[in-house]
Amino acid sequence: MHWPGWSSSWPASSPAADHLARQSVHVTRQPVGAAAWQQVPSTYLFCAQDHGTPPRLQREFARRAGSVVELDAGHHPFLSQPAAVQDLLLSL
Repeated sequence: MHWPGWSSSWPASSPAADHLARQSVHVTRQPVGAAAWQQVPSTYLFCAQDHGTPPRLQREFARRAGSVVELDAGHHPFLSQPAAVQDLLLSL
């Protein structure tokens, strides 16, 4: 299981890693029917080492959020840095 965003720092036996799957790029071309970030407070987790979502796109997404937190992580920070993601979620 290696694709853009894969990190060699992930535990190979991680149960979460077994559930990852490729996502079709076609979803990025579909119109959004509702966006909760427009009505509720939101935080964007900017992943500085993400090779799956380029920084340019992340900055565009982050611009819409109420706050931005940057983490030196790849595309799946919940696998490579679960404690940092947990701390972020608990702080919200």
